[in-house]
Amino acid sequence: MAKKIVHLIFPQRLIKKPAIYTMAMKYKVIPNVRRAKVTESVGEMVLELEGTRENLEKGVRHLTRQGIKVEPVVGDVIE
Repeated sequence: MAKKIVHLIFPQRLIKKPAIYTMAMKYKVIPNVRRAKVTESVGEMVLELEGTRENLEKGVRHLTRQGIKVEPVVGDVIE
């Protein structure tokens, strides 16, 4: 199993959609929310993802295709 920590920025239209749940179920990825901030206009989240490398890549691509900005996180999160 591999792990990846990403910073997600959700556009307003996706704030109330189950994007993380859908990605987790479809690609067998385990999400762990490390930090989140949601307002009326934008949602931000630091998410730790665990799964096979292939599934992690597919899951991240899925989020990107939905319109979620995905950026890698280096350090900055308590282990």
